[in-house]
Amino acid sequence: MDQKNFIVAIVLSVLIIVGWQAAFPPAKPTVTPQQQAATQSSTPGAPAAPTGQPVAPGVQPGGVAAPASQVVSRSEALARTPRVTFSTPELLGSISLKGARIDDVQLVKYRETIDPKSPPVPVLSPIGSIHPYYAEFGWSASDPAVKVPGPDTMWTADRTSVAPGKPVRLTWDNGDGLVFALDVALDEFFMFDVRQSVENRSDKPVTVFPWSLVVRYGTPPAEGIYILHEGPYGVFNGSLKEFGYSDFKDNKQQKFSTTGGWVGITDKYWMATLVPDQKSKVDVTIKGTGSGDGAKYQIDYVGGGETIAPGATGRTEARLFAGAKIVRIIDSYTEKYGIEKFDLTIDWGWFWFFTKPLFWLLEWLYVHLGNFGLSILVLTVIVKAVFFPLANKSYAAMSKMKLLQPEMEKLKERYGEDRQRMNQELMQLYRREKVNPAAGCLPIIVQIPVFFALYKVLYTTIEMRHQPFYGWIKDLAAPDPLTILTGFGLISWQVPEFLHFFNIGLWPIIMGLTMYLQQKLNPQPTDPIQARVFQFLPILFTFMLAPFSAGLVIYWAWSNTLSIAQQYTIMRRHGTPIGSGKAKPPAAPAPAPAATNGNGNKKGGKGSGKKG
Repeated sequence: MDQKNFIVAIVLSVLIIVGWQAAFPPAKPTVTPQQQAATQSSTPGAPAAPTGQPVAPGVQPGGVAAPASQVVSRSEALARTPRVTFSTPELLGSISLKGARIDDVQLVKYRETIDPKSPPVPVLSPIGSIHPYYAEFGWSASDPAVKVPGPDTMWTADRTSVAPGKPVRLTWDNGDGLVFALDVALDEFFMFDVRQSVENRSDKPVTVFPWSLVVRYGTPPAEGIYILHEGPYGVFNGSLKEFGYSDFKDNKQQKFSTTGGWVGITDKYWMATLVPDQKSKVDVTIKGTGSGDGAKYQIDYVGGGETIAPGATGRTEARLFAGAKIVRIIDSYTEKYGIEKFDLTIDWGWFWFFTKPLFWLLEWLYVHLGNFGLSILVLTVIVKAVFFPLANKSYAAMSKMKLLQPEMEKLKERYGEDRQRMNQELMQLYRREKVNPAAGCLPIIVQIPVFFALYKVLYTTIEMRHQPFYGWIKDLAAPDPLTILTGFGLISWQVPEFLHFFNIGLWPIIMGLTMYLQQKLNPQPTDPIQARVFQFLPILFTFMLAPFSAGLVIYWAWSNTLSIAQQYTIMRRHGTPIGSGKAKPPAAPAPAPAATNGNGNKKGGKGSGKKG
């Protein structure tokens, strides 16, 4: 068991080290607005739009609006163009009449920091701001003589605001008999319903191709951790495809033809995602140009061409999700609109069959307890209760192993460097005392999927963001703010980046102590090198978990505490010494009684038979 536990511990340690390095890469240098302006001013004026999977010669989404030559504040950028505003319980923003761009979306209930007075989180941003990010809907034509609306087209609106149940109609007349219209509706959450139509008032048929796109300028600061996807992604023909921003360097593209599904760009907690008509075939392109803050990423799809006869009107429908990835809302859209695998916009991971039920249980507990920190504690108790019988067997086996510690030490002294003989004697000892040395490993193996699933819930779901616990924890999704180098909150200073590894919070220290106490209850390895490694593990894990979210560290510390209580109880029941107490070696087996004759006398001894 010692050798197996040693291997398991080393493997887990290496995995955690690698994961920690991937999760927290060196911070990228910040870019000032002046640097951003210089980068954008060097960008050529309207970059060529990417081409979808060809549906007709020369058909592509309309030209993309060029970034402004000078970066201004968000309010100044919004004031440059006439707008149709909207305000709902979830969203605040506006639609630019220039280009009919949905480029101003902010989340009412989510702030940039835990300060309730901080600005609302922006999902989409206008051209002229530091990182333009917007959606457009339009048409292309295979005939270059057909005038279609472009990024600088000024549309006419039939109202000044849009609200749930009160859509706005945007129209533009090309002067040659074609009237283009966009009917934009917004529900009470984050879904824009855009109905595109073209009325043909000319005397000849015309063929147009509807398209939708999302453009994002600048590479956002992704967390770069393997359990969380950030960047372009989508479901194409029932299959989820995910791409990193680095996949599109050197002007690389990805193209798909699909019926159903969706395509978007996601951050950790929010996204901008296009949803085409689920019954129509579309050609999707994902493209990137440039790098860093000078990069531009675009996702778009082009629908099939529609020939509109004189006097007729052609129509198509598209949707844009621009908002927070709230689980219940995402699931409601999946059912309401029949969007194929829309629930995969949230990264549930490989263990989704554990992750989603754990999330629903955690949210149910939150509804009844009113605090996600308490919900984590209760959830940990529930998980412990589910594995209680298995853990009991494991701790009972470890208690027996600890009772055998003196005998194992004697075998080590007796056989010294003869490892083979010592292992043989150990196996005989295990068989004689009916101890299974591998019994302690099974609960670890079984609970690994549950741990990672719970870690996934705590790390990726927006429901945990900015949720307070008691005391000094104001955000369960952020690291513990009371750290050693700030005197646990008594010293206010900016800790240099090169010292962050040593800036351990109070909850990670508590977690390390509980891990150390639990380790003291376990049988110690006979190999002194292994023993020293195990003694070092609580320190290693304390440093490794220090940058993780406080919710996860609290879960681990509380789980360790429950394990200590359970293991302590079982050890007392088996008479196993606690701490540094010396275990009594198992009683030596009594010698077998000598064989006797029928008279009760020993065979073959003196006086055992009659004289001859």
